[in-house]
Formats: sequence, structure tokens, C-alpha cells
Amino acid sequence: MLGAANLLIDCGGRYYSAIQPACEPELSAQLSLAVAGLALAIWVYLIAARGDFWRTQKFDDLAPAPADATWPSIAVVVPARDEAAGVAACVTSILSQPYPGMLSMVLVDDQSQDGTSQIARDAAAAIGASDRLTVLQGRPLPSGWTGKLWAVKQGLALVEERPLQPDYILLTDADIVYSGDVLMRLVARAQRDKLAMTSVMATLRCESFAEKYLIPAFIFFFGMLYPFGWVRNPSRATAAAAGGCILARRDALKNAGGIESIRGSLIDDCALGARLKQQGPVWLGFSRDVKSVRASDTIASVGQMISRSAYAQLRYSVTILAGTILAMALVFLAPVVIALFGHGWAAVFAAAAWVLMALAFQPTLRYYGQSAFWGPALPAIAIAYMVFTVNSAVQHFQGRGGMWKGRAQAQVSGS
Repeated sequence: MLGAANLLIDCGGRYYSAIQPACEPELSAQLSLAVAGLALAIWVYLIAARGDFWRTQKFDDLAPAPADATWPSIAVVVPARDEAAGVAACVTSILSQPYPGMLSMVLVDDQSQDGTSQIARDAAAAIGASDRLTVLQGRPLPSGWTGKLWAVKQGLALVEERPLQPDYILLTDADIVYSGDVLMRLVARAQRDKLAMTSVMATLRCESFAEKYLIPAFIFFFGMLYPFGWVRNPSRATAAAAGGCILARRDALKNAGGIESIRGSLIDDCALGARLKQQGPVWLGFSRDVKSVRASDTIASVGQMISRSAYAQLRYSVTILAGTILAMALVFLAPVVIALFGHGWAAVFAAAAWVLMALAFQPTLRYYGQSAFWGPALPAIAIAYMVFTVNSAVQHFQGRGGMWKGRAQAQVSGS
């Protein structure tokens, strides 16, 4: 009788005893090679064929305003809830813009508790622009609306009551500061290309450790999801906007269904961008003359910003959440693990994928004036974003989804 030790298993042309797990190392090596090869292929695709999303400077391309341009009227609508820290700089910067056309602002105070309204009035008065600022006290939030969009709706309603209607609406956040003649350049681009929307991804504050660790990656990941080149391309379905600065033709906004059409959207900028792209060409880009002064001094504060809408981005689907986490593990984490602990071609492919992701991150790091050494650390940054994404789902199931300034507003009715 043959003993168990004499039973042999064919393992890739080699024979091993059945009681020895000899096949496992080879199967593990094959799996590592497949995973590393797939990760490398994905990074080659991302760099070569995803709209040059990683080339940040390429999309900072607002041309100088021509001397013979026409200057249509603009109404600026600013929703503000407890924005005492930045609202003065916002109001001052916009109303000080050297814009030759008519420019007025409506600031909607969304039940602030920190004196936002008075700070805004004082800022306008300090530059002699009180006549161009209207501060509106927001009404209580009705069901079916997110807080920000309800504030915007009230501001737009006030604008619509005026006898002279503006040609353009500028939707901007209360922490955004404009410099130079950027508003003229935005309008010139909109006029030249007959755009329904012109939007700028504001340069975010990047001073604290938490901001350096997480903010450039936020821009990088946003571009990966919504390549700016594809957003600009009328033949592509990809649509997005950056909520800090959206210049929309008033007629295009109205024909798109107005703010009411996206009243429950947590990711309201991209939802509005999609609506407006149905009305005509859109433009999304960068500018150093549009900056956010909002400080995020802790990892938790940046995480709160991400977690607020991450699960909404995944359509509140556990299945999509699981797929997203697995995909991020494959694309960002597997290359590091296999490069450090793998062997042979698997380690080579994984190292190549790691190098490619680090190189792809460099233009964004340069744009933000950060060290190139953050590039190889992108996998560690991705881990934080994975945690924020899972936390977003946890908050949703706890009834705290979409939490922002004391409001939980995820998946509100009517969204």
C-alpha cells in the first residue's frame, strides 16, 4: 500500500508530496505577478490615455483679457454659514476686481452664529462698495434641499426680482479670494468660446502638515475622476465643475432647470456641471488667482471634508464602496507591497507601477510648491482616503451622512 507521503501532485511540471504545500509558493508568485502586471497596466493607461489629468499646469491656461472685449453684467451669489474667518477677504477681493462691467454681489447668510453678515457689510463699506453688496438673511432649510443649495436658491431668487437681469451668475464660496484680473479673464474665455459654464478649481491652502499630506492628492484624485481635458471636450460625456468658482450664463442656468434641479445633491458642483454641459460647452481649469483661505490644520478636518460626500459619490452603494476599496488597494497599495516583498518580474512590475504613480503626482506637487518626496508616499496618502471613504459610509448608516457645520444632509428627499 502506498503511504500518503508517496502521493505526488503535479505542480507546474514539478512533483511534490501531497502533504507538503509546495504549490502554494508558486501560486502566490503567479498571483503577485498578475496583480503587479495589472497595476502597472492601469498606471500606463492613466498616464497615457486619461486626458492628461495629471498635468496640472496644462490646465492653468486662462489667457489675458483682450482690450476690445465686451463686459457683460455679473451677479455674484455667495452662500455663507459661519464664515467669519474668510468672508471679509472674499467680499473685498470680488468687489475690488477691476471688472469694467456691472458687478454686484448677494451674500446669503445661512443662519450663521458668528457675525458673518456684519463682517461682510463692514468689508464692503471699507472699500466703498456697500451699494454693490446685498446681505440676505436665509430662511430655515426646507426638506429636500441641502443647506448650501437652499442658500444659493434664495440668492438667485433675489437676483431674479431685479428689473435688470445679469448676463452671468458667479457662484462662489465665502472662503474664496480672487486676485489680479481673473474675473475679466474668466468672462473673456466664456465669451470667446461661447461657454455655458466657466469654472476654476481654486488653489487650496497647503500650509499645515495635514494640508501638505492630503490636499495635493485631493486635486490629483479629482482630476483622475474628472479629467479636465475630457470635461472641456464637448464630444465627451464627462462633466464636472469646481464649486468654489462657477461662472454660468444666466440663460444656460435657467434652461438647465436652475438650482432646483440639483437641490438635494451633496456633490452639487459636479451635478451642476453635468446640467450645464447639456446647455453648451463648458470649461474647467486652474488659476492661482482663485484661492481658498479655508484652513484645515488637522487630518481630521480634511477627513471631514472628504467624508461629507464620498459615499454620495459612490451612490450610497455598499457594492460600489467595496469595489472602490479593492480598486484603490490594487492601484495604490499592491505595487508597494509587491515591490518590497515580492520576487522576480512581479517585483519589477510593481516597482515600475510605484515609480509611475510617484512621477504622475509630481506636476500637482510642483503646482502646490510641495516636495517631490511626497510622490513615493502617495500609497500612504491613499490609505487615508480609503479610511475617509469608509468613514463616509459609516456616518451615513449612523444617520450623520453629509455632516457639514452641524447638518446631516446626505440622501435628502428630492435629491
